[in-house]
Amino acid sequence: MTRFLDTDAKLFSRRALLLGGAALALAACTPDGLQVGLLDDEYYSSAYGPKPDEEFPLDALDVVKKADKRLFRQVVRYKTKEKTGTIVIDPANHYLYLIHDNGYAMRYGVGVGKAGMAWSGKAYVAGKRRWPSWRPPAEMIARRPELQKYGPEGMAGGLENPLGARALYLFEGEVDTLYRIHGTTDPKSIGKSVSSGCIRMWNHDVIDLYERVKKYTPVVVLSAGADKKTDA
Repeated sequence: MTRFLDTDAKLFSRRALLLGGAALALAACTPDGLQVGLLDDEYYSSAYGPKPDEEFPLDALDVVKKADKRLFRQVVRYKTKEKTGTIVIDPANHYLYLIHDNGYAMRYGVGVGKAGMAWSGKAYVAGKRRWPSWRPPAEMIARRPELQKYGPEGMAGGLENPLGARALYLFEGEVDTLYRIHGTTDPKSIGKSVSSGCIRMWNHDVIDLYERVKKYTPVVVLSAGADKKTDA
């Protein structure tokens, strides 16, 4: 079974009870009691609130006040043949799914760069890093020679690092796909196709995903032309 955090499970179940019958008529629940769909403002104020205990403390994610709520972290119905615990990335629709039991998934909004649209297939999480360093690719250095200053060690982790608060590194067998799931320094890019990077998430969401998945988690990346009608 996918390891949904105990705190989130309690929040989902408690919200379903507190919201009462009228709200429950609008939002279904999974067989194990997790609410499906958007939760209330109190939950998201906490989920996207300040994170003072991080190595590099994060402020509240204010961009969510104006963001399309479809991008918010939420449990959704999702039809797939993939096993529970698999990550499915849908670049065309700007979603990442963590497959749960019984036809449900935790869905996150993502931003997609050129690298994120260029590769599809199956991989696995070969490594996970908190506040990772970043090594600019050669083609980016060719466009922006000033990036050579970071050298072979790369840019140290921190609030200005393009990989954000967490990174998941995807391999096929022993081969690095060069495909990453990572945080971002540009929260407004979530839900959009941008010029660089792979699959970027709000830092608050990539922290959440990082805690839910383990090394060797299978990952399926759909092609950019995949059917958009994936949610049930």
